[in-house]
Amino acid sequence: MVQISPGSTNPALTDDRAGPNIYRVCGRDDQQGSVAGKYLAKNFADKNIAIVNDQNAYGKGLAEETKKALNAAGKQELMYGTYATGQRDYSALVSKLRQAHVDVLFLGGYHTEAALIVRQMRDQGMSTVLMGGDTLVTQDYWSIAGPAGEGTLMTFLPDPRKNSAATEVVKRFKDRGIEPEGFVLYTYAALQAWSQAAQTAGTTDMGGVVKALNKNEFDTVVGKFRFNEKGDPNLPPYAVYRWSNGTYEEIGDEAPAPAG
Repeated sequence: MVQISPGSTNPALTDDRAGPNIYRVCGRDDQQGSVAGKYLAKNFADKNIAIVNDQNAYGKGLAEETKKALNAAGKQELMYGTYATGQRDYSALVSKLRQAHVDVLFLGGYHTEAALIVRQMRDQGMSTVLMGGDTLVTQDYWSIAGPAGEGTLMTFLPDPRKNSAATEVVKRFKDRGIEPEGFVLYTYAALQAWSQAAQTAGTTDMGGVVKALNKNEFDTVVGKFRFNEKGDPNLPPYAVYRWSNGTYEEIGDEAPAPAG
């Protein structure tokens, strides 16, 4: 079977490829971590930075890649630690961050815990900036965090909803009451790539489809791309986004003004 993942960002998916039938249409955590680490080093060079992760494959991998890029840029984090998922009370972690006067917290993990942690930081009077990865690109994050999520930073691929090739598909989703946020359109693009490859091959058999996937360029809602020899797409790199008033927007490589 052909597997084309819309959101598996761990480098091992393609670096340790299980077979020639494995692909992805999203970016990699080493790319994502590089963007986050460089951004932190540039914009918070004189601030106390902490990095925490949820000890799972995604969160730990992203945190380690961010730390690597941060250190390579000449900035050392003040703290590096872990937290447990599935809890409701992170006051112990938050108190530790507050006592260390942490200005910026990079979190490798998922949106539920991130939202709870940022709320509890605000409850303890902390103005610490929270930054995370692409798992924060969901309206569920804001639903849990509420106003405490104002100013949260995160890395994500270019927002495909703004791609002209996606206009019609985005409208169809919205007409059905669905906001195609996060990886929705990357999932759509994975199916488009498979469909186009199968049409080119004239078969749905794995061998023919794999040959077509390796050879052709695909015209999708996230843009035109080819797969490289590992099965990774040549799509644009990650960017930094900021949550504000319940929505997220891409920002430049300079830190925005603090939330009022």
